[in-house]
Amino acid sequence: MTLTTTPTSPMLGEHASLGAHFTDFAGWQMPLKYDSELAEHHAVRKTAGLFDLSHMGEIAVTGPESGALLDYALAGELSKIGVGRAKYSLLCNANGGVIDDLVVYRLANEHFLVVANAANAPTVYRRLAGRAESFAVTVKNQSSETALIAVQGPVAQDVVQSLVPAEQVETVAELQYYAVTRAVVAGIDVLLARTGYTGEDGFELYVPNEQAVQLWRALLDATAARGGVPAGLACRDTLRLEAGMALYGHELNFETNPYEAGLGKVVRLNKEFVGRDALQTLSEQTPQRVLVGLAGTGRRAARAEYTVFDAVGKSPIGTITSGALSPTLGHPIALAFIDVTYREPGTELTVDIRGKKESFVVTSVPFYRRH
Repeated sequence: MTLTTTPTSPMLGEHASLGAHFTDFAGWQMPLKYDSELAEHHAVRKTAGLFDLSHMGEIAVTGPESGALLDYALAGELSKIGVGRAKYSLLCNANGGVIDDLVVYRLANEHFLVVANAANAPTVYRRLAGRAESFAVTVKNQSSETALIAVQGPVAQDVVQSLVPAEQVETVAELQYYAVTRAVVAGIDVLLARTGYTGEDGFELYVPNEQAVQLWRALLDATAARGGVPAGLACRDTLRLEAGMALYGHELNFETNPYEAGLGKVVRLNKEFVGRDALQTLSEQTPQRVLVGLAGTGRRAARAEYTVFDAVGKSPIGTITSGALSPTLGHPIALAFIDVTYREPGTELTVDIRGKKESFVVTSVPFYRRH
């Protein structure tokens, strides 16, 4: 008999000691919340939240043709990324459907780091390795040896600066959005990226598993000293929804193409890549459905898979992909795929929420922008 083990973060014991409520996320035991997801959400918007994201996948692509491989494997033009920069991209299948959305960092001329969603990391690794067969590259899955910690919020820069050597304080301040650098944080060598999934300023720190607990404790102390808190996956979901960011498995999947999801700008059709022909055809057509934001006028939140109707509630025109009562804005918000003819902001619609039609209005996203 083969025994299987549930993947766990190296910080699992730290979370337990903080009273975390755990959830199974893509096979990983991860903190859902520590006390109140609402309080954690507001902390990220007002001060800072500290997240364990060690379930995410990290895949290194190295070698003289690493840029060329990523150009072929992904929808974007990754070979054009400068060293020390990052780019959001898509891994598509031959039909143009989205296998995963991911972030690619260029650490050196011949060294890229691909960060994949937790549930998709094994698939992304296999697809990249398969597409790499004719390229002079090495594709290595580093997920099992890498921890990822994120500090997000208005005081995130201050948190990180308090833990770096004096000569790196300015480096942290000058690090641009979607940029990455090597840094020493709390005496530990890390990969420091100014990226995140909350709509706030923030940093993501990649560190070997064996040093993760030491780094977590230092960051938590610095975060708490500035009024911040540890934060779980529950508030991360409401934060990303307010910021209008897609979640794989909700807004994106094999049946979704970039154009209907509002991600056409990510696609570069001036090169050969897997899915290009299908996406070229799709780019020349008006999509039948599009992803839009919806704002509710009441208090009841529309949830994933609820049906969207026209204003009078007679004709079904789409489906909610994500929805919640926005902690920051105080009213329901949602993302939904709807018939393209209803896409204009201000269009009144209804959503069937447990048998009752509730009013919603098409609105632009993101729902929230930081000051």
